[in-house]
Parts: sequence; C-alpha cells; structure tokens
Amino acid sequence: MTISVVLADDHTRMRARIRAALESGGCEVRGEGATAADAVRLVSEHHPDVALLDIHMPGSGIQAAREITRTAPDVAVVMLTQSAEDEDLFDSLRAGASGYLLKDADPAALADTLRGVLAGEAAMPRRLVARLMDEFRAPTRRRFGRTTAATKLTAREWEVMQLLSEGLSTEEVSRRLFLSPTTVRVHVSSVLKKLRVKDRDSAFRLLRGD
Repeated sequence: MTISVVLADDHTRMRARIRAALESGGCEVRGEGATAADAVRLVSEHHPDVALLDIHMPGSGIQAAREITRTAPDVAVVMLTQSAEDEDLFDSLRAGASGYLLKDADPAALADTLRGVLAGEAAMPRRLVARLMDEFRAPTRRRFGRTTAATKLTAREWEVMQLLSEGLSTEEVSRRLFLSPTTVRVHVSSVLKKLRVKDRDSAFRLLRGD
C-alpha cells in the first residue's frame, strides 16, 4: 500500500536519509520542511496520510503535532526523534501523536511501521512501552499520597523526587536511574516549575500533602 507522507526535520542530511528510506519502502513524500510552521502548512496543502515530525525542530514538533491533530484529525502524526526522554514521549502522546520512533531504529522498517500506524497498530520502541506502562501504574505516586500536585508529574519525575526525598544526592540519583546529573537537575527544575515552588523541600511537602 502506497501512503503519502509530509516530513519535517531541521537537519538536512537526516531529512534526506529519512526520505530515501520512505521512498524505498514505497511511500510518497509530498512535502518536506524544517520547522513546525512548515509542517502545519504542508499538511494543510497536501493532506497526507502521515505527518512525520522531528520533536526539537524550530517551533517545536510537539506544538506542530498539537496543531495538526486539531486541524487535520484524519492525518496520523508520528514523531521521529533522538530523544528517549519521558517528557518528550508523554507530551507527544498528549499532543495527539499516534507513534513515537527513535532515529536510531532501522530505516528500512520505517515505511512498514507507518503502514502499521494507519492500520491502528502502536508504533513505539519496546523500551519506551515499558516507561509508558510505568506512567499509568505510577507506583511511586502512592508514596507521596494522592494530591493534586501528584497528578502533574511524569513517572520519571516521580522517581527522581522520591529518591531525592529519601536523602540521595543528585549524583546518586543519576547513577541509580542511569541518567546524567544534568538530566536529574532538569527533572527537578521541571517539577519545581510545574508545582510553582522555589525549592525541593516545598515540592516534597506538596507531594506528601502536608
């Protein structure tokens, strides 16, 4: 089955590589862009079966996904990215994406994967499926209590905050979760922003429901 695709990625070489993989798999690439605005415009102009979007292109692929699913709900949005971060995965799904693929996957399988998406199949690496399941189970949430604040965090943010609340240092948390210390700090910063507090202790109190 030939499917039509709009492709948006700000890296020219990567875009060419993806296009070649799609066309060799029997897909028709109707348009290419480098920004979120390009993606939205191309979908409006070409009405493809699939919009294949990079997350971190200018203007935000997630914002483009949100706009495309609002204005062209019959177009399947699939994110293609180097990011395996929980926030990017969950934000993409909340924006209406039907799939989340990593750029290190086999390009020869890309066309068939998109056909699967159009047939209603899930398109996500196995390692990310496990994280998605963790988000729904969210076992660590019970440790902090069922609070309004509790519903605002991702599973990874919960893991980070739980370990910090137990007295582990940033470096210890990074080793435990196989993250860089910088990524741990980014998670903490995201939590403080979501909860609108200035420090970790205030966040812990909100999460416990104190």
